Amino acid sequence: MKRRTKLNVAVCCVLLAVVSSFAAGQRYEIGIPDIAGYKTLKCDFHMHTVFSDGAVWPTVRVDEAWRDGLDAIAITDHIEYQPHKNDIPTNYKRSYEIARGKARDRNILLVKAAEITRDTPPGHYNALFLDTIDALDTKGQSKAEGQAAKDEEFLLAIKAANEQKAFVFWDHPNWQARNGGRVWFDIHTRLFKEKLVHGIEVVNDGTFYTDSFKWCLERNLPIFGNSDVHGPLDPPTVNHENHRTMTLVFAREKTLEALRDAIVNGRTAVWFEDKLIGRKEYLEEIFAASVEVKEAHSKYRNNAYFEVHNKSEITYQLQKISGGGPSTVVLPAQRTVVLRAPISEEGAVDIAYKVTNLLIGPAECLKFETTIDIGG
Repeated sequence: MKRRTKLNVAVCCVLLAVVSSFAAGQRYEIGIPDIAGYKTLKCDFHMHTVFSDGAVWPTVRVDEAWRDGLDAIAITDHIEYQPHKNDIPTNYKRSYEIARGKARDRNILLVKAAEITRDTPPGHYNALFLDTIDALDTKGQSKAEGQAAKDEEFLLAIKAANEQKAFVFWDHPNWQARNGGRVWFDIHTRLFKEKLVHGIEVVNDGTFYTDSFKWCLERNLPIFGNSDVHGPLDPPTVNHENHRTMTLVFAREKTLEALRDAIVNGRTAVWFEDKLIGRKEYLEEIFAASVEVKEAHSKYRNNAYFEVHNKSEITYQLQKISGGGPSTVVLPAQRTVVLRAPISEEGAVDIAYKVTNLLIGPAECLKFETTIDIGG
């Protein structure tokens, strides 16, 4: 009976791999522009396969990533949670080994990674850029008993990742929140104070953790948004409305070394649903590289008409702060709109808006101000 179960799992994995090879025939390019001096890499650093609690073969994850327009991924199978071990023997590095060739052929950067998995507190943590994943398996290494042993083994795993100079970030902090929603405990203060954990996942799949975003800004930590996908992913629609949550990394070039440098130095943002989430300096540059406000092409009475072109993949939602122009403006992705605004006494058109779906704080939006040339 066990042999039949193993065969069925193996056959399913092969079939999924074959289906994926057909489904991944076309790539959906993501039109989020590069910013000054950096390439904008689209990344997902949290996903699972059958080698932990996922439902697909590792090469399927690569094909999905290529199809979805990603540049870099990390397969982060759990160290401590191996529900398929009766069918697929535990081998922590095997998902990376299987995916590596496909990632190379698809021009996807594949980060060697794993997930350290504990109840909250302390929670789950992804370790990126590992050398040896097996070193994170610290079960049985403590001589203590009960909770003390669990705490010591967790710290041993986190330290094992740091000894490899891995980058460690805290996954979905609010998951399994305890004590009336509390998620930050003394162990978290210690982890960040001792620099054993270096970033936080502020968006996990469809959930945005605003407190986590606030913590990242306060502590100058890189922010992450990932899919945490377990089952097969549907293809994105042409307009990307159902795109996966992803981390944007601003790297000097598309290499693992440049990717790591960008992450360590906090050059990240998150694309979640119709929102960009990140530090002001990066969102300002993305918006400036996306949106072109052209000179006024027509004047009628005391109004000027001008075009605004949005060349990015993101539809921007604007709400007026002051000056002329409509009270609200929608700049559709890869489209041009014509706006009308009154000409001021100085003979110009001044507009000031906040971009409500570009978040530079838990409750703060990016502001956009400009003066438009109305010509002669």
